[in-house]
Amino acid sequence: MTIEAGPSPANYQFEISTETATWRLAEDVAAVLQTGDMVTLSGELGAGKTSFARALIRSATGDGALDVPSPTFPIRIDYQAAHLQLAHVDLYRISGNEDADELGLDEALETGAVIAEWPDRIDWPAVQNQLDINIIMTGDERRIELTAAGTWPARMERSRLIRALLDASGFADGQRLHVVGDASAKAFERIVRTDGETAILMNAPARAPGPAAWNGRSYDDVAHRALDIVPFLAIDTALAEAGIHVPRIIAHDRAEGLVLSEDLGGEGITDDRGEPIAERYEAAIDLLALMHGRTWPQTLEVDGGTYRVPRYDTDALLIEISLFADWHVPHVRGAEYSPVERQGFLDAWRAILAGLDDTATTWVMRDFHSPNILWQPGAAGLGRVGVIDIQDTLAGHPAYDVASLAQDARVDVREEMERTLVARYCAARRADNPRFDEAAFAEAYAILGAQRATKVLGAFTRLAYHDGRLGYADHLPRVKNVLARNLKHPVLSGLRVWYADLL
Repeated sequence: MTIEAGPSPANYQFEISTETATWRLAEDVAAVLQTGDMVTLSGELGAGKTSFARALIRSATGDGALDVPSPTFPIRIDYQAAHLQLAHVDLYRISGNEDADELGLDEALETGAVIAEWPDRIDWPAVQNQLDINIIMTGDERRIELTAAGTWPARMERSRLIRALLDASGFADGQRLHVVGDASAKAFERIVRTDGETAILMNAPARAPGPAAWNGRSYDDVAHRALDIVPFLAIDTALAEAGIHVPRIIAHDRAEGLVLSEDLGGEGITDDRGEPIAERYEAAIDLLALMHGRTWPQTLEVDGGTYRVPRYDTDALLIEISLFADWHVPHVRGAEYSPVERQGFLDAWRAILAGLDDTATTWVMRDFHSPNILWQPGAAGLGRVGVIDIQDTLAGHPAYDVASLAQDARVDVREEMERTLVARYCAARRADNPRFDEAAFAEAYAILGAQRATKVLGAFTRLAYHDGRLGYADHLPRVKNVLARNLKHPVLSGLRVWYADLL
């Protein structure tokens, strides 16, 4: 190993009398595993090292029934968790460092985490983020000693806070399984009780806004992105009271940024091939029409205080558009916009956005699309449409969320289906309000559809080619096609020149 050791380690000791207590601790470790972590397991034969590793790996992969055999004879067995790779190694039959080098543990730490049994069989320098677990048999019980180095102490404390919330909210016996999250820094777990009841744990500690990016203000401030769980608590409660099927909040810790909520399952609005299911998209568009036909409050009560829903103003729309200029343009052209070009691009957009009807406002969830819509087969009517990821809701033009759904960035919604969905939405709005202006809506739909596609191209390019999350690159051709369709609308004629050599 070649990674330097971190700061002074922290020590923990647990008296374990049941198998349940063992896997609870293993899951607490798995919940905070990161790339570059070395987890060592020491103890005499039969102490339970492999059992501990098995619980850890099942939790990290999100598969509570995964077959995790002992790696005694293969020596190394790899697993693919949702957020990192795991290498489970048994060094008992290794005769020294030279044999260990052939296992490729240095490379494994670059792409994921290593779980090593019998670490004393070789002599290696400490890894920066290392967690040493020593299991000591004391009669019918075990004492488990943890020595945590690097960032492990802070992570273990965070995991123990989560365990305390589960213990206090009726999920003390819940199995913690990692769940794939979104593109944000939030982490999610599915908690599975022994009686089959499940819940979702959102781990979203408050974060500081980023550096100044827009006239002295941060991107988070200008784009009105949630920095803590207060917006989620406020919006979720208000939507639930209005009859919208959002996750029911079971418990939360506002100070620590933890929310335990109803599990809406994993059934989405697409089929096994990722194709849109017409009935489900139609139900989702009907829900939007219902939501956009009502008046929503600007200020909400939350935890004894208030939360004011921000407006989706021009600066917020423009700073999102700037992602395209800053990430997608240099990726395609091989060179950044000059300051004059960048300002000209944003000025052209500012002129277009000035034409939007700023009186046509509702709550805009901003990411009302397939990953955040979960089908509830046991519910009735529009209750079948479960909605998550609502913490960035703003007060804005209703066309934005319609475009989010009908021009889904992750799903091939064919033009005919898109037209059907938009027509269905407009018909529902006219039935509710005969003065609904369909022509004005169509214009706003083109503008905000183009704005969203522009933003997504920038964000997905950054995620794919800067952050190494290459799966996002698969969506770029689809989003480019959506953008090209929107640009055909006459209201966007002044913008086409800016995209001519980029699509």
